[in-house]
Amino acid sequence: MKAEPNVHKKNKTVFFCGNCGQQAPKWLGRCPACGEWNTFAEEELQNEFAAKTSDFGFNGVPQSIEAIEAREGERLQTGIAELDRVLGGGIVGGSAILIGGDPGIGKSTLLLQVFQKLAEKGLSVLYISGEESARQIKLRGRRLGATAKELLILVEVELESILARLTEVKPAVAVIDSIQTIYSSVFSSAPGSVGQVREAAGKLILFAKKSGIPIFMVGHVTKDGAIAGPKILEHMVDTVLYFEGDSGHAYRIVRCIKNRFGPTHEIGVFEMRDNGLAEVTNPSAFFLAERPEGAAGSVVVPSMEGTRPILVEVQSLVSATSFGMPRRTAIGVDHNRVSLLTAVMDKICGIHVADSDIFINVAGGVKIDETAVDLGIVSAIVSSFLNRPVASGTAVFGEVGLTGEIRGVSQSEFRIKEAARMGFKRCIFPGSRQPEVMLADKSLCIELVPIRSLDELVESLF
Repeated sequence: MKAEPNVHKKNKTVFFCGNCGQQAPKWLGRCPACGEWNTFAEEELQNEFAAKTSDFGFNGVPQSIEAIEAREGERLQTGIAELDRVLGGGIVGGSAILIGGDPGIGKSTLLLQVFQKLAEKGLSVLYISGEESARQIKLRGRRLGATAKELLILVEVELESILARLTEVKPAVAVIDSIQTIYSSVFSSAPGSVGQVREAAGKLILFAKKSGIPIFMVGHVTKDGAIAGPKILEHMVDTVLYFEGDSGHAYRIVRCIKNRFGPTHEIGVFEMRDNGLAEVTNPSAFFLAERPEGAAGSVVVPSMEGTRPILVEVQSLVSATSFGMPRRTAIGVDHNRVSLLTAVMDKICGIHVADSDIFINVAGGVKIDETAVDLGIVSAIVSSFLNRPVASGTAVFGEVGLTGEIRGVSQSEFRIKEAARMGFKRCIFPGSRQPEVMLADKSLCIELVPIRSLDELVESLF
């Protein structure tokens, strides 16, 4: 009798780029797609038998966009206003939310607090952990006050078992802590590999879309701060949140990098305490609480983080160099931007700081990416170089061009209003936006000082 052919054929292996997910038949030193070096790892391809038995389809039919019912108000409030702000107003049903951050920064703590708030409303929530035992979660939950009956804990790492439990329980919200610990029996590679992460994330996202259950996925980060695993993971999910903070500071910032249902680059500010994370409702006061009075090299800049204006302190220290090559150190702002502004000051203003050591720091550990901080950096350098403090009631913002001109920035009115609300009496800003700002802020008790070039800056500061 002829033996039946074996349907379980040996899986083929290919090489995947750990940064972007590019596939290659052999190992490559440099990825041709993203240009990164030494990122290719060998993975197994899914065998044909498993592929046929997988259900990846929605079985949908084309329909008019007019006929689709969707209301913006259908969001689930987490009970934590700062997180709701970052998510764009709350959790959208069926969404997949990826949260990344350094170990021990508070990702699991925040999610456990969120689930406690939802469970207190009578909603059944499921916390799936692949890193901690149920006893460990219980002890941490007791410290945080997360003891609600509707808060369910599941310790599991097998993808198929997790999907079965989600189908059985049908929670209002679920969390996977973390996605790198989940493995599927389809692949023989270890959990956390490119194939396992992509398979687990794909199946969980598909389940969320079909069932309408929002799923939070916690992701490990690499030494560079990026979420570990293939870059395609961030493209697959609906929202990507990054936890930022420093072990030397009590604050934590949740920053939205991608959001299909709300604004991006929105931030939520929290303070780490013994009983968990507490919301910081007034970030400007929080970051300026320890600002020294009458100190040279300290300037306040109104920065926009998403839709929220926040006042931050930019500090500078200019000193004579002890070596042949002057040092440039920047914390919280772009190092290259500081070098560029130093060259403009030397060429345009005649303030020769090119042969001095320059250190720039944004107090509190905040990171500012926008060009509106340019004028603040220049003002802090000038103040430290001349050893003359800027008046404590003065705020500055604006972009500096290569010819020394001061360019306008977006949302000037919101920045000025935040400075006035915090008690600042004077604001130096780009003169190109003067008519618009003056019209909007007639009632504010703040002196507006428009400038158009760096030549006017020293006069305006002192």
